[in-house]
Amino acid sequence: MTAPAFVLHDSSTMLRRQLKRMQRYPSLTVQLVGMPVVLLLLFVYVFGGTLGAGLGVPGGGRADYVNYVAPGIVLIAVVMASLGTAVSVTMDMTEGIIARFRTMAIARTSVLTGHVLGSLIQMTLCVAAVVGVALLVGFRPTAGPAGWLGAIGVLAALGFALTWLSVALGLVSPTVETASNLPQPLVFLPFLGSGFVPTDSMPAGLRWFAEYQPFTPIIESIRGLLFSTPIGNSGVVALAWCAGIALVGYLWAKKLYARDPRR
Repeated sequence: MTAPAFVLHDSSTMLRRQLKRMQRYPSLTVQLVGMPVVLLLLFVYVFGGTLGAGLGVPGGGRADYVNYVAPGIVLIAVVMASLGTAVSVTMDMTEGIIARFRTMAIARTSVLTGHVLGSLIQMTLCVAAVVGVALLVGFRPTAGPAGWLGAIGVLAALGFALTWLSVALGLVSPTVETASNLPQPLVFLPFLGSGFVPTDSMPAGLRWFAEYQPFTPIIESIRGLLFSTPIGNSGVVALAWCAGIALVGYLWAKKLYARDPRR
């Protein structure tokens, strides 16, 4: 067997292991889906009427706010799914399974690759569930196939980037509790961006942060692609942020995994 085939075979084995873990602990997937859905229902039915009226569009109300907030909620679903990756990685690193893998003739990179691929599949399920609920409560995107493909591409790039970052955070965490808390600031970034209200409604200092943090151009790109509105340079900036986060996360995770004595 050639080296690439060896790595591919071992990575697929580790992916099956992650999928079996998802089947064994379905409550984690339910929890990852539940939080974005609760936020969606809360903001649409409790705050949607008032916030929708402040969007500055004719007839703005709850129906318009659903269309505005749904892309931000979908992004939160991606972030929440990535948090589960950090916990899963830390569990492997602290419960002794890595020591067993070390004695086996498997590709070293396959362990992390299995985590990443499993997380992306779980992330896809979470996003699909949130989009389904959003459609039920009135989310009505106007994009054609090209717009949907573009939005899916941006979400995939973000998911890949955050997954590698979460792998690194899981490797650096000494306990599962730390792994569940360390990535939490990522959940709040959509709130401090254009996910829930336009950035021009914020005070000057907060507005500056909201406009230049990574999630705002990503949200604006997804929103524009789904509703066929101009996105300017948001798409390029969003992909640049995703590429940068993915590169940092991958290199950091690779370095931590190579030197960790538990491996």
